[in-house]
This record gives sequence, structure tokens and C-alpha cells, in this order.
Amino acid sequence: MQQSLRIKLSGFMFLQYFIWGCWYVSMGAYLESALHFDGQQIGLAYGAFAIGAMVSPFLVGLIADRFFASEKLLSVLGILGGVLLFLLPHCQSFGTFYSLLIAYCALYVPTLALGNSLSLSHLANAKTDFPRVKLFSSVGWIFGLVAVNAMGGATSPTQFYLAGSASIFFGLYCLILPHTPPTKAGADVRLGEVLGLDALALLKKRSFAVFILCMFLICIPLYFYFVNLGQYLTELRWENMLVKTSLAQVSDVVFFLLLPFFLRRLGYKRTILLGIACWIARYFSLSVSATGGEWAIGLIFLAILLHGACYDFLFIAGQLYVDDEAGPRMRGAAQGFIAFILWGVGSFAGSFLAGQVQHHYTLETPTSDGITHDWAAIWQAPAWGAVAVLIFFAIFFREPVKRGEQEG
Repeated sequence: MQQSLRIKLSGFMFLQYFIWGCWYVSMGAYLESALHFDGQQIGLAYGAFAIGAMVSPFLVGLIADRFFASEKLLSVLGILGGVLLFLLPHCQSFGTFYSLLIAYCALYVPTLALGNSLSLSHLANAKTDFPRVKLFSSVGWIFGLVAVNAMGGATSPTQFYLAGSASIFFGLYCLILPHTPPTKAGADVRLGEVLGLDALALLKKRSFAVFILCMFLICIPLYFYFVNLGQYLTELRWENMLVKTSLAQVSDVVFFLLLPFFLRRLGYKRTILLGIACWIARYFSLSVSATGGEWAIGLIFLAILLHGACYDFLFIAGQLYVDDEAGPRMRGAAQGFIAFILWGVGSFAGSFLAGQVQHHYTLETPTSDGITHDWAAIWQAPAWGAVAVLIFFAIFFREPVKRGEQEG
């Protein structure tokens, strides 16, 4: 039975991230080339995902945990989300596109938490089996990018039609998942518990407060990559752009497997510092690549391949740190709080500022090669921002004392 469950959950993770991979990377290129939105509007569009992340705790905590079985709610969210994805290509103005995209993200983002919760509640050996199941999310993302690229949909509405079809299939697929009844049916759930505000007590620890502040600040330069990379490579006329960027997910799988080794050898502080340093290297590589030269293509590939270290050493390690600091009693609240910071307010601030910077460095006259932005300057902005975060974190964060040592 567990083998069958693992197969079903692997398929779930694959489909869930296939949908996301179909549109998230390429949306910026589509909005610029097809709808002619400016940098500010594109940044706001990417911020729609952050708004969905801020809405998600209400939907999951106030509705899913109290009234509906998880697999049925996932099915409804997938089907409704697919319908909205089919409608997105028919929106030509920014106002209608942005509003519909926010509505879609408010439906999609809760599936991430619900899917993880459902998986963890049914896997007999979650610590071993969940990472293996979760690896298929990276595989799904890669296949989404490859599929859109094969259909020539990077700058066309095709990406949304493909994602919409996959979302409806995803919704139907969820009905074969194991029955997962609401965990708090009839309970009086406090708003503070839903939002993870109970975890605010952890901010009394200086290092934890420093960690939360740095995670918020690093989200600002982080989203420059997601908002701008597709447009950058489109202006460079990269062929098979989405296939090449999918190497980031291959890197993600590799570094995900390496993370336990680095944490054992380096601890939380040095591992997270290494993650921030990789973001700095990524952005300076992209900035130098924008000046041209024989190393340009190699530097862009370096930036893409650094993704696993950038993401896993910073955010996965960070989530494990939060779990250790919170302990069993406050685990749920702490993870909800960090998710709200990273994917909610941090994501919105980063996406918004990335769009502002891109708009600021739009060239009045395109170059002879068709370049319409000062990409060297655009990529330097998040690089120096990440440098400031690294220095602050290195000075003020303290490696947590292991519980065993603390008790001794």
C-alpha cells in the first residue's frame, strides 16, 4: 500500500509543478512581447503569486482544516484554476490580466501547503519517503518548461492553455489520492494560529529575529531573477530558452541531496551564508554577461546552474533551522509564519522592486542588437543588495546551540 501511495503522490507532485513550470518562467517574456506591458506592470504581475501566498493561510487554515477533505478541495482548486488559466490569454489590458492572475494564484498556492500536508499525514516514514516524493516536483517543473519550449509557447498564450489543461487533469487526478478528512472539524481556530502569529514569541531570540529579517531582505534581490531572466534571455534571442533554464531544476535535485552533508559539516550559519554568497555570484555573473564578450554564455549558464545552491542552502536550510528552533509545540505556527514572510510579503516586495528597477533602466533607444534594457545595471542592483544582507547576517546571526548541548 505504501508503494502505491508513493507512486500516487509522486504523480501529484509532478503535475502540481508541471502547471507552475508551464507559465512562471516565460510569463514575463509573454507580457512584454505580446501585451507590451512595461517593467512595473510585469513586476506587479509576478507579485500576484505573493498575494496568493498571503491569502493561502486563510483558505487552508479557516476552510480546509475545518470543513473539507483535502483531496476534494485540491480537486476543486485544480479545476477552477484551470478554467482561469484558459481565460488569461483573453485579457489584453493590465487591469483585467492582473486581477484574473491574482484570482488564479489564490487558488493555486493553497495546493502547495495542502499537498505537503496530505503527503506527510499518509506516508509511514515521512522523513525518508517525503524527500523522494518531493523530488518529482523538480521533474514536473522541468517537463513543463520543455513542453512549452517544444510548442514554441514562451512568448505566446500557449503556455496558459497548456497549464490550464494540466490543471484540470490535476484536479481530476486528486480524486484518487487517499481520503484526508479535515483535521479541525468543529474546532474554534484562532486567526493568530492560522497566520502562524503564535511564532512571534520566537522573535524574542535575537538570532531568530535576525534570521527572519534577513530572509525578508534577501527576498528582495531574489525575485529579480524570476521577474527578469525570461525577458533577458528573450532579448538575447536564446533558442530553446526554457529547456536551458530547466538546468536550474537539475541543479536543485543535486544540491537537495547534498544539503544534509553541508549542514553536518558547516552548520546552519555557514550553510546559509554560502547560499547568500551563491546569489551574489549569480547576479554578478549575469551583470558581467550583459556586457558581452566570449564568456557571456558561460556566465549565464553558471547563474542558472547555481540555482540549487541558491535555493536549497538558503531556504530549505532556513526552514530546517526554523523547525529546530520552534520545536514540536510551535512547529506549525513557525512554518506558517516563515512561509508568510518568504512567499507572501517578501515575494511581493521583491517582485515589485524588480519591476521598478527594470522600468528605470529601460533604454530610450534600443541597441542595434535589439536590447531594450541596461541589463548590466539591472543585475547589479540585486547583487549589491545581497552583499548587504550577507554582511548583516554574518555579523549578527549566531549558530543555534544544539538542544542536547543546551540541556547539558
